[in-house]
Amino acid sequence: MRVLLVEDDALLGDGIRAGLKLADYAVDWVRDGEAARLALSSHDYDACVLDLGLPKKDGLAVLATLRGGGSKLPVLILTARDTQADKIAGLDAGADDYLTKPFDLGELQARMRALMRRSAGAAAPTIEHDGVVLEPASKRVTLNGQPVTLSAREYALLLDLMSHKNQLRTRSQLEESLYAWGEEKESNTVEVYIHHLRKKLGTHFIRTVRGFGYVLEDSAA
Repeated sequence: MRVLLVEDDALLGDGIRAGLKLADYAVDWVRDGEAARLALSSHDYDACVLDLGLPKKDGLAVLATLRGGGSKLPVLILTARDTQADKIAGLDAGADDYLTKPFDLGELQARMRALMRRSAGAAAPTIEHDGVVLEPASKRVTLNGQPVTLSAREYALLLDLMSHKNQLRTRSQLEESLYAWGEEKESNTVEVYIHHLRKKLGTHFIRTVRGFGYVLEDSAA
């Protein structure tokens, strides 16, 4: 899952990026509002962590541009602005959640998981498909009740597919969900991880749509 982090404080931004990467997010980090606008207009993200007091373009203005364009991207405001009026303004501007600094990293990770659940239309803290149960909080995966060991990339790819059940995911979309800016990737990365997941979860677990991409389909889909 790929996240855009918008934070102008270098030390804090580095810590947030590290914490999100520990939770297996691919994180792109920009430090001003104009860079955020450009990133949001040119890349597909699963969520955005947005500061408000930004150079060049205020966070609320970034959010207004995003929502004005019709985007439903989950946005968590992370800011030092802690008055009730600030929180109301942020939520009314289109934010999905609002967290004030200083904050606990574990709470940020939990709020991100909740955002992802809501954006996928899920209420339960687990995601299930065809005997596979994925628990984002613990990163535990089981198949018919038995634990399955996955690498970090295999887990990230599985999380993306299970969060988009019955939706075709192209190779480029899957690559974007796995890698942040500057991370090296090989030409057949997605195919390799799909192969590994099929070996561990079953050959028919992931369907290939030839020439387009991959999909997890419910039996009634």
